[in-house]
Amino acid sequence: MLSQAIDQIIAAVGLVLWGKDQQVKLALACMLARGHLLIEDLPGMGKTTFAHALAAAMGLSYKRVQFTSDLLPADILGMQIFDPETRRFSLHPGPVFTQLLLADEINRSSPKTQSALLEAMEEQQVSMDGKTFPLPEPFFVIATQNPLHQAGTYPLPESQLDRFLMQLTLGYPESRIERRLLEGANPRDRLAGILPAVVLDDWFLLQQSLASIHVSDSVMDYVQRLVDFTRHSGLCQCGLSPRAAVGLMQCGRAWALIHKRQHVLPEDIQAVFAPVARHRLRAPMRGGVQTDAARVVLDQVDVLG
Repeated sequence: MLSQAIDQIIAAVGLVLWGKDQQVKLALACMLARGHLLIEDLPGMGKTTFAHALAAAMGLSYKRVQFTSDLLPADILGMQIFDPETRRFSLHPGPVFTQLLLADEINRSSPKTQSALLEAMEEQQVSMDGKTFPLPEPFFVIATQNPLHQAGTYPLPESQLDRFLMQLTLGYPESRIERRLLEGANPRDRLAGILPAVVLDDWFLLQQSLASIHVSDSVMDYVQRLVDFTRHSGLCQCGLSPRAAVGLMQCGRAWALIHKRQHVLPEDIQAVFAPVARHRLRAPMRGGVQTDAARVVLDQVDVLG
């Protein structure tokens, strides 16, 4: 069954990323909904390992770009180079021409370089010198960023943040997991042994099956109340965009599919709401502490209306 492929992907990534099944499920929900993923965390938390393991478990081509302050858009997209023999320009593709691109520490590059990914993430294509070049199918971007209080970081503009369907945080490992690391176990050693748990044709079928996941009127009303609250309550400077609202609904369907249901529950929407909304919502500081706007929205909006 196709649903077994999801379990096999989770198990395969779990061989490398210990104790993070919830984050793996959320990442898969994001990818099933054809979205891109932003991971914000401190250095050394396993963000790069996470992306590499996902690519291996899904059988995707994988490339990594280390974003730095001197990185140029052409270093990501590639360029057209003139061939004097054929007297034509030919594309020398950059690392973006892959199925899963890891944009490592994306907020250490300038806004100009960050924006080079906008067309690729939205249109799944790259335009150069008046020509359009399609990207592979499927195409996912997993970007990592360091907390903004760290030196040498540039905040991602709202237009870039809105291209990421979800934002996750891996967090510190549990005590028992960290003990294994201290004893010398290295989960990265298992990366080479991860075999693809799904073929691409089956993955495409899983994505297409989201359309058949039933959403009742009451759940649709709940989603609209959540979105309206972000826009009109005064809690946030800017509410969720229509793109975010559609993405929230698709992630709810994906979460139901991951849990082997053909209908969406309010609990599915609640499970994915914070990862979908948190990086898009800016709430004022209270007592010197940043308000968790996504949590406030969930607390304030009643499921039953």
